[in-house]
Amino acid sequence: MQPPALRPLCVITAELAPPMEKGAAPGGFGRIIPIIGGTVEGERLSGKVLNLGADWQTVFDEGYAELDTRYAIETHDGALIDVRNFGFRHGPADVLARLAAGEDVDPALYYMRTQPRLQTGDPRYAWLNRTVFVGTGERHASSVRIGLFEVL
Repeated sequence: MQPPALRPLCVITAELAPPMEKGAAPGGFGRIIPIIGGTVEGERLSGKVLNLGADWQTVFDEGYAELDTRYAIETHDGALIDVRNFGFRHGPADVLARLAAGEDVDPALYYMRTQPRLQTGDPRYAWLNRTVFVGTGERHASSVRIGLFEVL
């Protein structure tokens, strides 16, 4: 059996509002990070991230973060697409501390991977509804960049 190949789909840059701390959660603490806009850049998928959504995040005592986002994008030609993205971010404690302080850190120093699910009712993008994607991410002070790849 051959391993699946990946084809780049787009890069999503999601702009973030300051986190809202929820406090203690089982095994760690919770926070909500509002998604307030951004861009979608790719040959087959481009547009903007709407000011609609958030990352409901749990940071576990062991040091890793569970990412659980839901937001919407509007394509350059007017289609609305719902994005649900689940993943993890972890790395050395000093690197995660720098990220938490708002520093830009080389993404090669930490792990940030996601399992995005895209859905739309627009027939021009119906192929998104039945395609598996994976993502790789970068956390910045007030944004997140996620590269989405189609699993072939």
